[in-house]
Amino acid sequence: MLSSLTRPRAFALCALPVVALFTVAGLAPLPFVVAQPGMTADVLGEHQGTQVITISGAPTRKTEGELRMTTIVATGPGADVDFGDVADGWFRSDRAVLPRDAVYPAGRTEKEVERHNAEAMEESQNVATRAALSYLGEEPAEVKVSLRLADVGGPSAGLLFSLGIIDKLQGDGTGGDLTGGRSIAGTGTITPDGKVGAVGGVSLKTQAAARDGATVFLVPTDECADAQAELPEGLRLIPVATLKGAVESLRSLEQGGKVPGC
Repeated sequence: MLSSLTRPRAFALCALPVVALFTVAGLAPLPFVVAQPGMTADVLGEHQGTQVITISGAPTRKTEGELRMTTIVATGPGADVDFGDVADGWFRSDRAVLPRDAVYPAGRTEKEVERHNAEAMEESQNVATRAALSYLGEEPAEVKVSLRLADVGGPSAGLLFSLGIIDKLQGDGTGGDLTGGRSIAGTGTITPDGKVGAVGGVSLKTQAAARDGATVFLVPTDECADAQAELPEGLRLIPVATLKGAVESLRSLEQGGKVPGC
């Protein structure tokens, strides 16, 4: 039958299945999530009208500057992400396309993911408190710390929580602020003995930090390369591997000393 068709008509007919295939692919859900920069919150201040860090059992100090924890926002595990969403994410610096299974455990519903993230945040807060008080040589039985940060899940604010507790209790150790009055942002998990861990989404978090006025970003050492990928102009990266190292770097920054870089 094709032999009786003109060449242009033959090409047109052959192209129809291909066009249909791409149309279906463009509309069909794909196993990806699209992430973008999320909110930031100053752990030294209030978030949604509630003080983030409240301490009792020890004298606290008034702080200047900011310690901003950072987040990303991703489409949910049940969201339909099509080819257009993926293509848009690939060509934008403020978006990231990630395999769904790399972000959400397979088979979990959105409610289950929310519950898991809330539990991870609560555990992160407890560990951050232990790490900060251990660094300061304070007894957890005598010093009580309450951390409240609504609508945020996951463990990635651990480092910033610990630094916020230290700043409120001791500052830089010489009467000044740990922040030096700057707006400092960052990310990183924390262990009870003060080790800082990687978190993911760092290139999006640096954009959130710069958007909200930060000039310095504390990044887990293992994620320096990721943080440099889409680094906003004017944002200085400081790699950290431990809570002690983070405190020492912030002190050196304020005193004009040598500060590590990525």
